[in-house]
Amino acid sequence: MKRNIKYLLVLAVVIFLGSCSEDFLTLPLEDRPAADDFYRNADEIRAATASLYGMPWFLFNDKFFWLAGDCMAGNLYYTYTFEGQFFYVSFTPENQFLQEGWTGLFRVISYANSIINDMPSIAEQHVSQDIIDAAVAEARFIRATAYYMLAEFWGDVPIIENSSELVINNEVLLPRSPRSEVYNFIKNDLEFAEENLPGTDPEPGRVTTWAAKGMLAKLYVTMAQSGIDQSANFGLAKQYAQDVIVNSGLTLMEDYYDLFMAENDNNSESLFALQWIAGGWGTGNSRVINWGREGGIFADESWGNGKGCTYDFQQCVEEGDLRRPSIYMTLGDYYPDLNAANGGYTYNFVTPDPDNPENNIENFNDVLNHLKKYIVDRPFVGTNQDGANNSYILRLADLYLIYAEAELGAQSSTSDATTLGYFNAIRSRAGLDALESITFLNILQERRVEFCLESLFWFDIKRYYYRDPNGALNYLNAQTRHYTYERIDWDADANSWDNYELVTDNDPVVVLASDMFLPTPGNEIFAE
Repeated sequence: MKRNIKYLLVLAVVIFLGSCSEDFLTLPLEDRPAADDFYRNADEIRAATASLYGMPWFLFNDKFFWLAGDCMAGNLYYTYTFEGQFFYVSFTPENQFLQEGWTGLFRVISYANSIINDMPSIAEQHVSQDIIDAAVAEARFIRATAYYMLAEFWGDVPIIENSSELVINNEVLLPRSPRSEVYNFIKNDLEFAEENLPGTDPEPGRVTTWAAKGMLAKLYVTMAQSGIDQSANFGLAKQYAQDVIVNSGLTLMEDYYDLFMAENDNNSESLFALQWIAGGWGTGNSRVINWGREGGIFADESWGNGKGCTYDFQQCVEEGDLRRPSIYMTLGDYYPDLNAANGGYTYNFVTPDPDNPENNIENFNDVLNHLKKYIVDRPFVGTNQDGANNSYILRLADLYLIYAEAELGAQSSTSDATTLGYFNAIRSRAGLDALESITFLNILQERRVEFCLESLFWFDIKRYYYRDPNGALNYLNAQTRHYTYERIDWDADANSWDNYELVTDNDPVVVLASDMFLPTPGNEIFAE
């Protein structure tokens, strides 16, 4: 599907959502004639739904998703200016990246709404109902996923089903719906998607009924942890997760490292991933450049030198965990897939410039590691922050651990054989010993490592917060995310652990109950 998206993005008939203020809804005059001339056959309808997988997500994915999902959650170290406010959980409603996250998700919803509301009445003159229903199901899946994220980051948010009607009626002050109502809205969208999406799709990367079932499993376990019809929703989460695991035909990738090779996009483990291309600004996976280490990998084209996994995250990775080099790079790691044209890349804290020993090509950072996940080499990287590698939203391993969480339910621990089978399959791939009994914190720990830098950990912490508010706050406030390293002797070996000292007296990060839902961006106006 990727080769088509580059050409299809310009065909998307969209209503851009900027904010909930008076400029929240704008309707370009040329959109309506374009819509009337489109949707005349199955190919044009598929072209429109193809646009839902990439560009609309860019603003959300570019900075906010990883700042909130990993930095705020304690996995990713980065303290610079407005981005650093997420690390310190000190952002204000005026934070520009907070605004981009909000605006970006509503932009996704606007793209989906344009297909859900505008397409059927035009397409019904030209194609069969099942083609229309499948396209609407794709759009409703996308809309549901965006709303799931809004609910988990912000809680009570406006539900917008038809942007055009709001424009026509000049409704610019929108009421916030309670989170429980947003959950029900998401459920209805996903149930429609489950019923109307195909079991398989000839175009890799398109969502199927299994993706919808997977998101329903995640929604139900979230609702259950929130105390909503707990027993029934834990049961539904378990049922949906097992259905995907057993019946979808998907399988775990044998090697965790291979999950993040660009050539393995849309692999046997992927249920829903954002489909990026090296097609210019706004079309690619910008994490490659945002996270890539400056100097040796992409020369001066990246800005990832100050970023790494926190000391706290490093300490939670068990010795011998095979996932670790796929997540972050540290002293002595070798990567044949990076700088492949020159024989691969070996990570050092400092790489001197061979032509000028007074300068360094690469420098150490505060946590003595740099990010690896989603860092790929040419030719998968363009020249304008446009990596051509997918970024996961939902993969099969998630369902293995959702099943475990749902089976555990409100219990303190479980030794259920099926649950342990799924849980330990994830550990086995990581080269770790099986556990004979698991608790919620065992599941949280496994999820933290398995999905680190996939921006999901804040959602996991939120479920912990719903389950045990004090426990979750204590967990966050006990993190040593603020620990850093400093170099001891500038004349000694820069590439020796012995020449660095752990600094533990930096100001700790304090997270309050009021921080568990993000503040609404400062320029938003709601009807009360």
